[in-house]
Amino acid sequence: MDAMQQHMIDRYRAAQHAEPAPPLPGTHDVATLRELRDYRRFEAVLAGRLATGRLRAALAHLFAPHHPRRHPPACR
Repeated sequence: MDAMQQHMIDRYRAAQHAEPAPPLPGTHDVATLRELRDYRRFEAVLAGRLATGRLRAALAHLFAPHHPRRHPPACR
């Protein structure tokens, strides 16, 4: 059973019991994702890690071109 069918069943049940209809599926998805992002940032701060930019920094480190160390001519 997909989400829309379940919503229709829940809506019918709510109407039978004179209750308010449930919100459409996906109505609060963006708000939920924002709350999850904020919670993960909060947990990072409590753990002493960077709160923002961690994914971008990790990807930049992973995909950065590797440059061999260049020693001064006197060390060769």
